Amino acid sequence: MENLLSRPAWAAALARLADPQPSGPRSGRAGLAWLQLPLPWLFPAAVLALWAVASSHGWVAPQILPAPAVVFDTFRSLLRSGELWDNLRPSLTRVALGFGLAAILGVVGGALLGLSRTASAVVTPVFRAYAQIPVIAWVPLGILLFGIEEKLLVALIASAAVVPVLLSTYKGVRGISPQYLEVAQVYGYRGPRLLLKVVAPAALPPVFVGLRYGLSQAWLTLVAAELIGTTEGMGYLIVQARELFQLDVVLAAIAVLAVTGLLLDRALCLLESRLLSWRPKGF
Repeated sequence: MENLLSRPAWAAALARLADPQPSGPRSGRAGLAWLQLPLPWLFPAAVLALWAVASSHGWVAPQILPAPAVVFDTFRSLLRSGELWDNLRPSLTRVALGFGLAAILGVVGGALLGLSRTASAVVTPVFRAYAQIPVIAWVPLGILLFGIEEKLLVALIASAAVVPVLLSTYKGVRGISPQYLEVAQVYGYRGPRLLLKVVAPAALPPVFVGLRYGLSQAWLTLVAAELIGTTEGMGYLIVQARELFQLDVVLAAIAVLAVTGLLLDRALCLLESRLLSWRPKGF
């Protein structure tokens, strides 16, 4: 009881009650947090509102820009008929195969280049030149090698995704502090143990940056790849609808591509947060 009523205790309590500053910044930050919640949605909402107003007032012909309600009805029709999933499924399969191949080649190749200065000096200039070549330029050679088949589409997607994965992995490995490697070798970490215990954890954050960018490139390349001799996929659906002047179908397919790409990126972010949960919060 004496401790509870001692002067330091009640003096500190009175000071906290009299001085509102400690709670002020917290409440201010909470208010700012609430204000920041809708910020990412303001621009899309403004575009959607402008689109609806332009359609309702006839500022743009419906044949050129269908109303949002029409696009939404078309989306529901595609979903109910199964046509949307019949085209989205092969697109997801192609991206999964192409991105998976690019991830393996990019991580392994980037790690080898980062660990070997000789290999880096020989291969890196060639690879940087390869990175400047547009994916579409490989189509004639790809047709000769793979024909107009699924292998061609997967190869084109992989060729676009491998560049950021390999470069980010290479920079991540080369960016490891030499002191870390020296200390690890002192403690007997060599070979695979050194790679798993030191190199991989230290290079993992840059690797995930490359994986996310590589996934984005794979998804962007998908539509262009599906223009080549395929009869299914989101790219095929968009081209077919454009030729029939079904712009509502085109817009609905574009919206599905945008949302699906965003969900894939968020899934990769979730995987990154799980694998890198050991890092300090301020890392």
